[in-house]
Amino acid sequence: MNINNEYDVLIVGSGVAGLYAALQFEDNISVLVVSKRELELSNSSLAQGGVAAVLDKNHDNYKLHIADTLIAGKFKNNLSAVEKLVEQGPGDVLRLKEIGVDFDTEKSGELSKTLEAGHSRNRIVHHKDSTGKAIVDTLISAVKKKPNITLAENTLVFEINKVENGFWTELLREGKITQVGSRFILLATGGIGRIYQYTTNSAIATGDGIALAHMLGAKIQHLSRIQFHPTAFAAENARERFLISEAVRGEGAVYLNCRGERFAFKYDKRGELAPRDVVSNAVIRESIATNSEKFYLDITAKDPEFIKQRFPMIYSRCLEEGVDMTKDKIPVFPCQHYLMGGIQVSTTAQTTVEGLYAAGECTHTGVHGANRLASNSLLEALVYSRSAAENMAEKIAKFGRKPLGKAPTLPETSGKKLPAGIRTEIREIMQDTYFVLPKPEKYNESFLRVDKILNNLITGGYEITSDFVEARSIAMVAGIILDELREGINL
Repeated sequence: MNINNEYDVLIVGSGVAGLYAALQFEDNISVLVVSKRELELSNSSLAQGGVAAVLDKNHDNYKLHIADTLIAGKFKNNLSAVEKLVEQGPGDVLRLKEIGVDFDTEKSGELSKTLEAGHSRNRIVHHKDSTGKAIVDTLISAVKKKPNITLAENTLVFEINKVENGFWTELLREGKITQVGSRFILLATGGIGRIYQYTTNSAIATGDGIALAHMLGAKIQHLSRIQFHPTAFAAENARERFLISEAVRGEGAVYLNCRGERFAFKYDKRGELAPRDVVSNAVIRESIATNSEKFYLDITAKDPEFIKQRFPMIYSRCLEEGVDMTKDKIPVFPCQHYLMGGIQVSTTAQTTVEGLYAAGECTHTGVHGANRLASNSLLEALVYSRSAAENMAEKIAKFGRKPLGKAPTLPETSGKKLPAGIRTEIREIMQDTYFVLPKPEKYNESFLRVDKILNNLITGGYEITSDFVEARSIAMVAGIILDELREGINL
């Protein structure tokens, strides 16, 4: 698709946050949505469980949802951000339904609501066990119908330059760099999972938005608040491990050690339904106690037809790995899953750089505190991306469209070939130094190693390719995390 020279708004990322934000603008505001790979490839599309929202006030209320979020977050949350999430979120969920998202319903027509770990009420609305994909696919369809929105797939942002009244952004497409101007930018680039050896994240999750914001001088907050999910399918040597949703435990699955024993209650009275960090910690401690990494989820006590109907995607993926979850125990183990820190934003999703906004997993809104409550992530993406779009539209209406400052000279793309193994080395460092049970004695040494890698990337005169950009992002993000840790910043 042809890209114009200038837009009112540039959105980087095509997950729920980026697509939902794009839909908020009236047709007189021009929007470019940049997707690093195909539109459908995002962490949002992998979200299984659903969206948490108080939609039945006869059995639930905002105070309960707020309390559950604060408890999971170890009371390190930003209360005003949580209140905004919980109080405004239901409206956004209902808007998704209006747009066409096919949430599961009861026979009465009411939206079905399930329970997930850390929640005190059934408030998770869902589409089977592939809620994220259902939302993303529906939003893509809606966005394609909007005449003011341009979509650019397989396009990677190399650099963002701040100029008077906006930005000039350098895009890498088909091996060439082009420039596009915009008055506002929304970063919605997702997570950082690819800085670890094993993650539930998609291939695009290399922390690009965080790195771009950092290079612009935006404040990055609590990047070391990383969530390790306790139930990723333990596939041999697979870097991307598919998630066995929280909802499987919510529907009655039990967590077993190598001896076939339930163990979670030894570590927390909530057992398998404790928040994710608590369960992950219990698994690693039990692994040390048993000298084994063999762990399993067992939901075979439930009716096989119920399992197939409730978890069709997980059932199918397990079958591909030779596991029939209606009859067999599912091999699982913790791995990197989600980021609670990121680009610091206000409750209107504004960063500390004028005109630069961010939403979704790449941000630190303060909603999640030290640990994300299940199914609050899609809700956060909806609420804060809408807020970003509303704030931008208000500014355009109030101040008009002033001309952008002069565009900088395009960089030279040619250079030395990037050596193999850079990203692998960083992943090994992070996996060893900062997993579920961290190793503080390695923080400083690991930081110095990663910092040396980053300096070599920046000064080495390498060819500008997608591999180079992702390696730079991974090194920069890993360096920020390790620097936070060695400086003893309060998590």
